[in-house]
Amino acid sequence: MRLLLVEDNRELADWLGKTLRQANYVVDVVHDGEDVEHALAAGDHALVILDLALPRMSGLEVLRTLRARGNRVPVIVLTANASLDGRVKGLNEGADDYLAKPFQIEELEARIRAQLRRANDRSAPVVACGDLVFDTNTRLFSLAGETLALTPREHAVLEQLMVKAGRTVSKAALSAAIYDFETDADPSAIEIYVHRVRKKLEGSRVHIVTLRGLGYLLRHED
Repeated sequence: MRLLLVEDNRELADWLGKTLRQANYVVDVVHDGEDVEHALAAGDHALVILDLALPRMSGLEVLRTLRARGNRVPVIVLTANASLDGRVKGLNEGADDYLAKPFQIEELEARIRAQLRRANDRSAPVVACGDLVFDTNTRLFSLAGETLALTPREHAVLEQLMVKAGRTVSKAALSAAIYDFETDADPSAIEIYVHRVRKKLEGSRVHIVTLRGLGYLLRHED
């Protein structure tokens, strides 16, 4: 899953970005409220982590603008203002969740997982396609009960296909989901990552089907 982190404290942003990448998220970071809309237009982000105290355009203004334009991307607000009035104001402007600084990274990760499950209409933390299982709590895949070893890019590709199992995912959508702003996206490399994941699924009844001109489909054969 690709996340957008909006935080003007660069030290905190660097630490959060690194920590979330270690949990197999793809993370883009911007430090200015006015850059949020451009960032969202440039990438397929599943969730936004938004600080309220931002330069040029406050977090509340960002929220107000996004919701007014019909953008329903889940937003978790981070703020040093933990007052009831501040929380109510943020939620009223369209925030999906609220976390006061300082916070434990484990709590932020749990809230991210909860919002992503909600956005994908799932209540259970485990997603299954045949004997392929993805635990959204541990962020690990297993196949026939054995942990599936994946590189970060392979993980990102399989996660996109897994959460949309049975539906076609275009090559462009996969590319937008796995490359952050600092990486030169190479759409042709998607074929390489898909090929590698296919090799790791060999021997199971879970297959990645290529739909020529359309994209890829994860399917379980009975």
